[in-house]
Amino acid sequence: MNVLTGPWPARVTWALGPLLVAPALGASLEQHSRAVSLTGAALAWATWAGVLVAVLVPRTVSLTALRVAAPAVLGSAIWAASAAGATLASVSALVAGSLTVMAAFSPFTGQCFVNGSAYGDEYRLPLRVPAAVLLGPIVLAEIAVVAPVVAGPLLLAAGQWGAGGLVVAIGAPTAWFALRALHGLSRRWVVFVPAGLVLHDRHTMNEAVLFPRRLIARVGPARDPLPPDTLDLTAGSLGLAVELVVSSPLEVAPRRNDRTVKVVTVPSVVFTPTRPGALLAEATRRRLPVE
Repeated sequence: MNVLTGPWPARVTWALGPLLVAPALGASLEQHSRAVSLTGAALAWATWAGVLVAVLVPRTVSLTALRVAAPAVLGSAIWAASAAGATLASVSALVAGSLTVMAAFSPFTGQCFVNGSAYGDEYRLPLRVPAAVLLGPIVLAEIAVVAPVVAGPLLLAAGQWGAGGLVVAIGAPTAWFALRALHGLSRRWVVFVPAGLVLHDRHTMNEAVLFPRRLIARVGPARDPLPPDTLDLTAGSLGLAVELVVSSPLEVAPRRNDRTVKVVTVPSVVFTPTRPGALLAEATRRRLPVE
């Protein structure tokens, strides 16, 4: 990866936050009481410092931290702009917040960060987010994580003890479960290993599945129409689907709506990586049959 496709876009956009977002945010906070202003500033600086450490050490958990915090930066910029109007500081904050979100959710960033947690000769490529959770559920989960962390302390600082205590008491466990769900989305990938290829996706399968190198007959863009026995593991994700065909059917335990575990034997599966071209290039490099 070069400087534009590695971790640096996420690092640079996040590091510039104090220069481009802080002035507008600080001006908006100053319109409130000193306690609220100081609390808001402390939350902002603590978040910035914590995520800065995370982006300097690319890991899967760092990716989750970045992708939770980046929309919060944009949300803060929007709030500051709505309070201050169209000033140079508010416009700079909006631009910086937008670039931070773009860098955080870039497929290059995702690929770089998940490989920071890889073992040995693994090479991981993230999978696209299932369509069913792409908009509404993800947005609600982000709000469930960020809102209690921000609203609770600010309400307490404003002297709203009852409301602030209620937000903290209810929001803390809600934020924890929402954060776990968002981290689960960061831990969906296809993994190249010396023995073959592993699909690791707890959203569509009960267990990760190894497709041994000796059994892989084809890796390539999904055919249209798909063969009738193909197992669709795309979860409706947008983008180019990749088909993996094996010479001898393998057992897979796909997740079912009724939560029961049923093992099926399939000759091929389809899934949707965030960077299908990179996946096919890696498969070629590892001398797998790419068509």
